[in-house]
Amino acid sequence: MQLQELLYGIAITNLIGTTNREVTELVFDSRQVRKGDVFFAIRGTLSDGHDYISSTIEKGASVVICEQVPQDLKSPVTYIAVAESAVALGIMAANFCENPASKLQLIGITGTNGKTTIATLLFKLFRGLGYKSGLISTVQNHINDKVIPATHTTPNPIALNKLLKDMVDAGCSYCFMEVSSHAIVQHRIAGLSFSGGVFSNITHDHLDFHLTFDNYLKAKKEFFDLLPKSAFALSNADDKNGMVMLQNTKASKKTYALKQLADFKAKIIENSFRGLHLDVNGADVFFKLVGSFNAYNLLAAYGTAMLLEQDQLDVLTILSNLDGAEGRFDYILSPQKIIGIVDYAHTPDAVQNVLSTIQNIRKGNEKVITVIGCGGDRDKTKRPIMAQVACDWSDKVILTSDNPRTEDPQAIVNDMEVGVSPTNKRKTLVILDRKEAIKTACHLANPGDIILLAGKGHEKYQEINGVRNHFDDKEILTEQFNLIS
Repeated sequence: MQLQELLYGIAITNLIGTTNREVTELVFDSRQVRKGDVFFAIRGTLSDGHDYISSTIEKGASVVICEQVPQDLKSPVTYIAVAESAVALGIMAANFCENPASKLQLIGITGTNGKTTIATLLFKLFRGLGYKSGLISTVQNHINDKVIPATHTTPNPIALNKLLKDMVDAGCSYCFMEVSSHAIVQHRIAGLSFSGGVFSNITHDHLDFHLTFDNYLKAKKEFFDLLPKSAFALSNADDKNGMVMLQNTKASKKTYALKQLADFKAKIIENSFRGLHLDVNGADVFFKLVGSFNAYNLLAAYGTAMLLEQDQLDVLTILSNLDGAEGRFDYILSPQKIIGIVDYAHTPDAVQNVLSTIQNIRKGNEKVITVIGCGGDRDKTKRPIMAQVACDWSDKVILTSDNPRTEDPQAIVNDMEVGVSPTNKRKTLVILDRKEAIKTACHLANPGDIILLAGKGHEKYQEINGVRNHFDDKEILTEQFNLIS
């Protein structure tokens, strides 16, 4: 493709060389540069792409996009200076792929909890309504029936636009996409045309990256601030920051809620392990999903479908038969009638949502046994809070490893134990080996008891010292249930 075409929409601050040249590929990783590529020098948290400009030119880069032109210029390389290389990457990646987002109804879902479930529900719903659709999520990406493994909640701009182009080429009309706060701040969604945005909620998370909750909040809000007038912005009015998201958006403002007045309103009639019985805008519906948090997820999906002008009866009929995303309140019943729940809950609020749902559903004196850890190399401030929440809402808590990554698992658990009060210590065990922790929970359980495995959900690995080994909470739990039968 001609460089001139790729530069549409780019604010250039300095240009050295010609734009009348053919380029082969866009690259931001200096190790992947080949002859004829455009290299984007991006300033990251660990390294600065400007330090690798010379080496990429030696490898054959013909164009360099940078924020500061180097002093040592090489001919016939074209140097293009911009305010932010990451923003230029997003816009040029969209141009390179012929702006696929503009040929789809692209709906972005952001928030701390619920993104994956809402996006997955919408993907399954619109497939059920007969539309070819795409999904970009934490668990996996889909192009209709084709499954593509997910490496990040939101892919990098090049991978993202290529994925969207593949969706367009496959005839997709809709794409439902999780939008992480990291992706917003790092401009991974720059250059994309969204038809709508959905806000689920915002709670304590990712402060290792954002440093303050205010920064985290601003990151989420930026997504809605950038939505065009032609789009819709659908927000959870029950979240205390739900209306903040809508303050400066040019998009059409809509709300959903269980407690407040809203455009899309639901009331919980019954909440049990069998599912949710809801009144949704006057319609009486039974859903397979469990828990008040899923009432919000279902309502967000319903509201989005209504804003996309779908038939209410068709939408509610299909939603009522859908399961959620893998690893989100996954429910297993042992031969001895022990209930096992696998959930991705890895924030204090998410853990409380799951445990409060269990508390509301339990019928009598069943014990709740929670197995929980915290990820290494991530926000340390939430560790004691998560342990406190687990203890406050459980009869027995086993503190264990999640993905320790490069941290010492014992040090992570020590951070968690700070949140365990003296009265809760008697109900707490520490078993660093996660498999042993799950086995112990199963042996402690009696018929009717409930075991919650929190934190890893859909993940099929455990990362220890930079190495990912196969590990599946649901697989281990199922194996143990069969062994103790």
